[in-house]
Amino acid sequence: MGPHPAVAAIRLAVRRVLHDLLTEHHTNTTLHAPAHAPARATSGAPSGTGAQPVPAPSAAVSPVAMSVGVGPGGSARPGAARRGPAAPEQPLVLVACSGGADSMALASALAFEAPKLGVRAGGITVDHGLQPGSDLRAEEVALRLRELGLDPVDSVAVTVGRDGGPEAAARDARYAALDAALTRHGGTAVLLGHTRDDQAETVLLGLARGSGIRSLSGMAAVSGADGRYRRPFLQLDRQTARKACMVQSLSVWDDPHNADPAYTRSRLRHEGLPALEKALGKGVVEALARTAQLSRDDADALDSWARQAEASVRDAAGLLECAKLYALPPAVRRRILRRAAIEAGAPAGSLFARHIEEVDRLITGWRGQGAINLPGRVVAQRQGGRLVIRQG
Repeated sequence: MGPHPAVAAIRLAVRRVLHDLLTEHHTNTTLHAPAHAPARATSGAPSGTGAQPVPAPSAAVSPVAMSVGVGPGGSARPGAARRGPAAPEQPLVLVACSGGADSMALASALAFEAPKLGVRAGGITVDHGLQPGSDLRAEEVALRLRELGLDPVDSVAVTVGRDGGPEAAARDARYAALDAALTRHGGTAVLLGHTRDDQAETVLLGLARGSGIRSLSGMAAVSGADGRYRRPFLQLDRQTARKACMVQSLSVWDDPHNADPAYTRSRLRHEGLPALEKALGKGVVEALARTAQLSRDDADALDSWARQAEASVRDAAGLLECAKLYALPPAVRRRILRRAAIEAGAPAGSLFARHIEEVDRLITGWRGQGAINLPGRVVAQRQGGRLVIRQG
């Protein structure tokens, strides 16, 4: 008898992502391998020593055997290296885990699938320090991850600032910690437990801000520098992850902040979405998730168009020519303006649609108005038919 349908669903989602990562890893290894070296990953003693190379571990090698070293007859070798000789050729994937149902389900699926595919699997939990006893909870989550067989496992405390509000500040601190952990361990990617429900909430928050199609596209399945963040559960609902934890007897922690009406996302989750489903019927979450994917496809196409068009609207000195910008479709023109503002030093997270609309009016509604002040002490002004965006 196979696993419970919820468990099968989370494992399949993780397996697909790991297959993608392995394909990318092998491609990169082949591209960067020395010309005289075989593309297939093997390791062992240098040539000419008479020793036979040791092949990379097969999917049947257990994570325990890989971590302690195995001698003849299967006995553990005291003092052996923590990983076999081929370990450097195996990508390391970390799971970001808060201890909640979504991330615990993700951690369990990674722990199950990674050894079968020859992938090293670790975990990280971040203590934001926003609740009493958060440090003890983080250590408990780290212990659960180790019990699943993940290694390495980090518990990292961060200091949450104030920029952008409490939710944005906590997110910034968390991602900085994840980036640092990935660098510290030489990892390939971090898996995040965002579900289809999280995606629907993100789309509605973007809609409320009026931030345009990119905001409506929600969270990408692959994001971050070099595609380091992967979200396997964007096509799965929150209930599936919780059910998977329940049937596997995995302890989960429900963050009280997720039910605190002081937070916008919490109000949307417990009041907004249920009201929409009551008014419009079931299927709102699925429809919003589809909207995110369609919006992302459109936004990606427009971004590509804007990148190609940007060179054609700059003069020999690299300044933006207002007449040529005016001739572009507004969606393309505004993307060029946004990119220019960010390159000049405006923080992307603080640059909103209203800022770009004001800059756009220097092109489409020119009446001799003065400079536009943007976040990051960036100034945009029209001079002699050119748009100048620079640090003020």
